[in-house]
Formats: sequence, C-alpha cells, structure tokens
Amino acid sequence: MTTNSETEMSAAEVDAFLSRHETGVLSLARDETPYAIPISYGFDTDSRDAFLRLVSTPDSEKREFLGSDPRARVVVYEESGDEYSSVVGVGRLHRVDLDELTPETIAQYGETRRPLFEIWADGKSDLDIDLYRFTPDRLTGRTVVVDRDDA
Repeated sequence: MTTNSETEMSAAEVDAFLSRHETGVLSLARDETPYAIPISYGFDTDSRDAFLRLVSTPDSEKREFLGSDPRARVVVYEESGDEYSSVVGVGRLHRVDLDELTPETIAQYGETRRPLFEIWADGKSDLDIDLYRFTPDRLTGRTVVVDRDDA
C-alpha cells in the first residue's frame, strides 16, 4: 500500500469533521501508564470544546485515571475506500459540576449518545455518570489517500 497524497485539514475542515461524527477514542496518561476508551461526544464549533458523558464504577481503572487530572487526547477517524481521515485533539479533560451547567452546555451534552447501560455487568445504581468538557490546546487533522493495488 502506497500513500498517494497526505493533506492537512484547515481549522474549518477539522470543525466540520468533528461536528459530523459522534464517537472517538479518549486516551489518558498517568505517569508511564496509558489508558484509552471509546467515547461518544458532542462538539461545539464556537468554543472548539468536546462534551462527554463518561460512565464508570467507583473502583474502576477509568475512575482512577479521571481522578488524577490527566492530560488527554481525543482521536476521531474514518475510512472511506482508499481515503483515511483523522483528527487529534490534545488538551485537558475537566469534570463539570452540575452547578456549572447552562442551557448551552446542556444542549451540547444532548448531542452525545447516551451510555449503553446494557453493556455493563454492574447494575445501574453502581454506575457513576459524570459530565466532562475536553478543552483542546491543539486540534489537527489530516486526510491520506492510499493506493491499495500497489503490493
């Protein structure tokens, strides 16, 4: 497989890409230990922030990472034929207290898919659902076109 072209996305293209998707991967790091999970999100093109609802159990590894105020990366990608596109955001994940919610932020969380409780072994009463805002210091995107016939 040979790369035919690689193009950096403009800020407007990055925003459009993040706006039309709902899912990605959230990666956190603490010391030398990485942690990555699939997420759903809502994206605000004005602030360029992503809004997440994260579900965990009180003693989960996810809760440990979230409690350590980690640096974060959000990766969203797609594949269409011979074209691959991805956006990477690097920044901080901030827990949002219910007292801080405004009608505007509530609308952003409404864009995220609800967590699928059916996939959890624990009962709903054992799950913590917290709201987070991902504020990127940097958002970059690229599109790569490959030649699959080149072997």
